Amino acid sequence: MWTGADPSPRATTNARALEAELHWLDRVLQLRLAGHFGQDEAVASPLSATDRGELPPPPALPAPSAEPADDLTRLIHEGGLGPAERLVLALALAPHLRPQLMDLLFVSNRNLDRGFCEFGGWKGRHHGGFLPTVETAAFLIAGEDLARRFALRQMLDETAPLRRLGLVRLAHEAPGEPWYGSALLAGADTLDLLCTGEARKPDYSTQFPAKLIETKLGWNDLVLDPDVMDEVEAIITWARHGETLMRDWQLDKALKPGYRCLFFGPPGTGKTLTATLIGDKVGADVYRIDLSMVVSKYIGETEKNLAQVFDQAQHRRWILFFDEADALFGKRTATSSSNDRHANQEVSYLLQRVEDFPGTVILASNLKGNIDDAFARRFQSAVYFPMPDAEQRLRLWEGMVRHTGRLDVDVDLADFAERHELAGGAIANVVRFGAINAMQAGRDRILSADLRRGIAKELRKEGRTV
Repeated sequence: MWTGADPSPRATTNARALEAELHWLDRVLQLRLAGHFGQDEAVASPLSATDRGELPPPPALPAPSAEPADDLTRLIHEGGLGPAERLVLALALAPHLRPQLMDLLFVSNRNLDRGFCEFGGWKGRHHGGFLPTVETAAFLIAGEDLARRFALRQMLDETAPLRRLGLVRLAHEAPGEPWYGSALLAGADTLDLLCTGEARKPDYSTQFPAKLIETKLGWNDLVLDPDVMDEVEAIITWARHGETLMRDWQLDKALKPGYRCLFFGPPGTGKTLTATLIGDKVGADVYRIDLSMVVSKYIGETEKNLAQVFDQAQHRRWILFFDEADALFGKRTATSSSNDRHANQEVSYLLQRVEDFPGTVILASNLKGNIDDAFARRFQSAVYFPMPDAEQRLRLWEGMVRHTGRLDVDVDLADFAERHELAGGAIANVVRFGAINAMQAGRDRILSADLRRGIAKELRKEGRTV
């Protein structure tokens, strides 16, 4: 958030570390180009030349045991990044931090009247500078050495530190074209951290169709059946100790990582609140996927939108919450048209991503029968949230309105709880309506009549009468 103040001390320290790293990248780039154009045959392979002292080594870092003063040093130590990985990271950051540094690669091949394909690069919509691809990294790191070129591919595998930690990411949207043409991008969180000195959480946008959900309520405000709480406690235990169970108990040989569960039951029975409180209990952010932003009528767009969420969540301790999951995880249909095949492909893609996700995924639906059987078989648990009974409804009424001190003496919450079968969400709507009605009438107390009108309104919404 902008405050009008100078950059934070951490951001200033990060800038100094990045200056040194970019200066090193500039030197490597200049020497590599000189070698490529025959000005110095000794630097055709920069990494081997660096080992011989013919190229400048990367900036020195403090010992890993010392507390790093800047975030770049911390990331390098945490990832165990060597010179090659550091060069790739600097290359991905350069267009954001010093775009003119990359202008050297705009040189044209006069014989062919175009750029050099070995330099890689891709063209942005608005950015006029050179944007690197994996081919650009291969030019700097490998030259014409195929073994080093293959090593770069391993270095950029999704399980290797650069991508596993989200430091860089790749974008390749042209099937059949070389993998080395993938755009080399800086991780959004990494870029934010280095530029601001703060680890920011992603904001809801068209590029990230998910929203962090939080609540001021606590477990005492959640009224659930004891059997439901037992299921919820099992989810909490896995979210806390899943890695230990997989690694130390050696369950990883038989089980896939992650935990997948379905919350189903009538609207307003606490499914979203329970997911939010699970995250609060285990110290994990809960992101609700906005299905309206995810589902697209255009072929391939739904999968692309989902990938943006799963890719960012892959190596974090997020809990992904799909509310009204029927829209995405519904039953597959017989393929009588191309639209059916497209819809089935979306479901199959979702099934694969959910199954491979190492964290916790919670799907919420009003009806269990609406969920595709292929998903249902892969749930570790399916938790039914029933309508609350009279005792539970009284606890909900008391918890929502009694503490306000705004109830008139004529209000009998026990009678409301006994006579009207309402879920927690509906009761909250009644309380809101009662407060608004009292305010409009110029009263500082909610009357029994206010709540009765609110109840009638809620029942009409559900097609029922008082």
